[in-house]
Amino acid sequence: MKAEGIYKSFVGVQALKNVNFSIRSGEIHCLAGENGSGKSTLIKIISGVYTPDAGYIEFNGKQYTKITPIEAINNGIQVIYQDFSIFPNLTVMENLAFNSELAEGRKIVNWKRMRTIAEDAITKINFKVDLDAYVGNLSVAEKQMIAISRALMFNTKLIIMDEPTTALTKKEVRNLFNIILKLKERGIAILFVSHKLNEVFEISENFTILRSGELVASGSTAELNDKKFSYYMTGREFNQRRFKPVNLSEKPIFEANQIGLPGFFEDVSFSLHRGEIIGITGLLDSGRTELALSMFGIKPISHGSFSINGKTVLIQSPRDAIKHNLGYVPEDRLTEGLFLPQSIADNIVISEIDRLAKKAGIVDQVKRKTEIDHWIKELAIATPDPNNACQTLSGGNQQRIVLAKWLACNLDILVLNGPTVGVDIGSKHDIHGILHELASKGLGLILISDDLPEVVENCSKILVMKAGRIVAELKAEETDEKTILSYML
Repeated sequence: MKAEGIYKSFVGVQALKNVNFSIRSGEIHCLAGENGSGKSTLIKIISGVYTPDAGYIEFNGKQYTKITPIEAINNGIQVIYQDFSIFPNLTVMENLAFNSELAEGRKIVNWKRMRTIAEDAITKINFKVDLDAYVGNLSVAEKQMIAISRALMFNTKLIIMDEPTTALTKKEVRNLFNIILKLKERGIAILFVSHKLNEVFEISENFTILRSGELVASGSTAELNDKKFSYYMTGREFNQRRFKPVNLSEKPIFEANQIGLPGFFEDVSFSLHRGEIIGITGLLDSGRTELALSMFGIKPISHGSFSINGKTVLIQSPRDAIKHNLGYVPEDRLTEGLFLPQSIADNIVISEIDRLAKKAGIVDQVKRKTEIDHWIKELAIATPDPNNACQTLSGGNQQRIVLAKWLACNLDILVLNGPTVGVDIGSKHDIHGILHELASKGLGLILISDDLPEVVENCSKILVMKAGRIVAELKAEETDEKTILSYML
C-alpha cells in the first residue's frame, strides 16, 4: 500500500499536507504523532472514509484518487479503531458472523452456519472465548481479540490498529504483540498507531511521524532513540526530570488506616503529606482502581478509616469527599470526567457552580468568566473559544479541563487515576509539570498508574499493590522499574 502527495483540509484547516507513506507485506510499521497531527485523517483516507483533496492511494500497484470503504476492504484493508466498532448487546458469535452474512446477501439467519463462521474466525489467532457470551460483558483485551478475529475474515492484507494498547495491562499487551508477530509471519502488514515509546521500539520495524499535518520523519526504528522520537513528535526537546518534594507538611494531610473492601482490597494503610506525590501501582486486578474509587466515596470502604488533618472522616459518597476538599480525576475522562457535548467553559466551572451562584440561584456571569479565563491561562488549555464543545479538543487538553474542574474547588487532596492515559508525549510532559507545580503549592497528590516510568519520575513514594494488598512501599529515588515490576508480578 502506498499513499503519495496526500493533501486534505477541513473548513480552511490543513489536516494533511503533501504526505507520503508506504507499507510492505509482512511489515510492522508505526504511525506516530501528537493529537491533531493528522494520523486519524490519514487512516480514514487509506480506508476510504475521506477522499483526499490531492494525491492518490495505491493498492498492489493500482492507483485510486478516490476510494470507498468497500473498495478498501476488498483490497484487504481493515481498521481496528479504539472503540473496536463492535456491538456490546450482541454475542461474540453474532459480532463475528454478521458481516460475513451481510456481505453474502443472506436474508435468513442460519445459526449453525454462523457458529461455524465464528469458530473459524477465532481459531485463526487461537483465541478461546465463549461464543454465546455477550460482548458487553467481556474485558477490553477480549473485545480487541474479537475485532482482530473479525478483521482476518476478509482476505486481509493490512490491519490498521489505532492506539491498540491504551486500556490493556502489560500481560495483555504482551499477548497482543505475540499475535501481531504471528500475523507478520503470514505476510499481513500491520500499521500500529501509537505514541508510547517503549511499544514503538519493541514491536515496529519502521516508523512514520506526522506533526501538524506534515511528514517530519520516517525510516527504520533501529535508527531512533527516545530523544529523537520525542523531538520529531513535538518539535521540542525534553529534559528528564524527577519529582523532588519541597516544603512537606510535618503532619499527614490524609491517612488510610487498615481500610478494606471485601473482594477488592484489604488492610491498606498509608499517609500523604502536603507537597507530596504518592504513586500507587499494580496490575489491572491488583485493587488499585477500587482503592481510588473508595477514597472518593464511589465504592465506600467496609472497614478501617480515613483521616484528614488528623481527624477521622466518613467518606461514603463523592459529595462527602468534595466536602473534605478531596477531588478525583477518573481513569476514563470521556465517560466519567467530562460532559463532552457541553462547552469547555461549563466543564471547567461545573464543580463550583454553587459558589458562583448568587442568592437567587442565578450564576454570577462576571465571576464565571473570570474563573474560566483564569484556568484556561493557568493550565494552558489550547482553545480559540471556551464556548466550543469539550469534545472538539485533543486528549491532552481534555485532561487539563478535568484538572481545572477540580483545582477550581480549592482542594487539599487530589487522587489521579491514570492521568495521562491516551494523551500524547508533549501533553504528558506538560501535565506532569502541572502536577509538580501543584505539589510545590501544598496540594497532596495520589497518582495511580501502571505506567512505571510515570510513577518513578513523578512520585516521591511508591506503593505497589498485588491481589488487593500493598506488598511494597518504595522510595522513588532508590528504586527502578525492574524492581517495581518484580513486586507486581
